[in-house]
Amino acid sequence: MSGGKQLKSKNAIYMTLTAVFAALYAVGVVFLAPISFQVFQVRIADALLPLAMLFGWPAIVGLSLGAFVANFFGGLGPVDIIGGAIANFIATLVAWKIGHGRRRTSVLAGIVAEIAIITFIVGLYLSYLIGMPLTIGLLGVFLGSVVAIGVLGSILFFALSSSRVASMFRSSNVFKQPSPSED
Repeated sequence: MSGGKQLKSKNAIYMTLTAVFAALYAVGVVFLAPISFQVFQVRIADALLPLAMLFGWPAIVGLSLGAFVANFFGGLGPVDIIGGAIANFIATLVAWKIGHGRRRTSVLAGIVAEIAIITFIVGLYLSYLIGMPLTIGLLGVFLGSVVAIGVLGSILFFALSSSRVASMFRSSNVFKQPSPSED
């Protein structure tokens, strides 16, 4: 395949993956709205966040766009819509930079970073928007993040990274991600 065709194919795949991640996240949040919004929330869709360490930019951008779209349905307004997207962007980008090598310890550190970032950013603005004490806001988001990102996200990440799917991604130049130092 010529360089131009390969680049177009790679861009098409990245755009498709970005759209898939955005749609999965938004639908997961909206479909499970009763447990996805408010201070005490378990966003099952947050289990997708660790996949940024496998898929890189398509997951980072897609999961941020997905949060932007999903938070339109939460009823908390622009702060939640923009704040949630920013929180997902920062959390997935930091996790990708930390866990890109896919060593078990760096992946776990990336997941811990995601939990901490989501807890801090979302807990901070939710406690303000809902009028609850900051400690309650942080605790509510932290507990949900541990379940969604820490437990479910870890299971999803390690299942995909140790399966045939991961070896297919690694063997294809189309899915080769640049190292974080190459950006």
